[in-house]
Amino acid sequence: MWIFFAFGSAFFAGLTTVLAKCGVRRTDSAVATAIRTIIVLLFSWGMVLLTGAQSGLRAIGGRTLLYLVFSGLATGASWLCYFKALQLGDINKVVPIDKSSTVLTILLAFVLLREPVNVYSAVGVLCVGTGTYLMIEKKGGGEAEEPSGLWLPYAAGSAVFASLTAILGKLGVTGVDSNLGTAIRTGVVLVMAWAMVYLTGKQHAVKAVPKGELGFICLSGLATGASWLCYYRALQDGPASVVVPIDKLSILFTVAFSAAVFHERLNRKSALGLALLTGGTLIMLRG
Repeated sequence: MWIFFAFGSAFFAGLTTVLAKCGVRRTDSAVATAIRTIIVLLFSWGMVLLTGAQSGLRAIGGRTLLYLVFSGLATGASWLCYFKALQLGDINKVVPIDKSSTVLTILLAFVLLREPVNVYSAVGVLCVGTGTYLMIEKKGGGEAEEPSGLWLPYAAGSAVFASLTAILGKLGVTGVDSNLGTAIRTGVVLVMAWAMVYLTGKQHAVKAVPKGELGFICLSGLATGASWLCYYRALQDGPASVVVPIDKLSILFTVAFSAAVFHERLNRKSALGLALLTGGTLIMLRG
């Protein structure tokens, strides 16, 4: 059953990216992140109340709560980097870097969670790394360049924090209902996101968000909530080294959606990179 939830996480994550891109065309990425976190928080606590998971609040130990808090902080940092990168760059280049967090996650799972790394994992990591490189390679002189080169460090930051999120999330949902764990860590993300808005003096930009973009931001929040619930339900029962690669297959949905909505097309090298990235992920699943 956890595999079903892992693939559900991938689908909704792919949908989240395209909806979020539509919502940050003119809206500041930090403001958009803060607004959509409200939607995710309402969604996640709604699921907690529907499933009666709130009864487990008293049973959460101090160490588990600490892992959930740190996981929330890592998630907040990853979101802020990710949506800033989306605002500055091409979806088909930002997303592969974010998805390359699979490699770091597998290494961290080996070191911290003692999950084994076999031949399949090693080959998969090599394919994912090569595929990511091909997809982010600069376009030729005859093609349009990205609006800003600053998207690259933001995308890389998103990948690093996403890896930490997966490991800390795995530790944090051990013995805790996944819906409740998701709701708690979303609360941490909310505080962090709005703190960033006020620290950077962007609170006045909230009222200036275009209504159309606000709608996309809210829809991306709902998609994120659905993705999270599936993701952490899968992490609760399945190994992080398998759940995370499945979740990263969301890039296939993202590429398809970006082609339909933004008319972003892959060149031959990028298409080969996508094939390697996807193939590497599937190879990891065999391990």
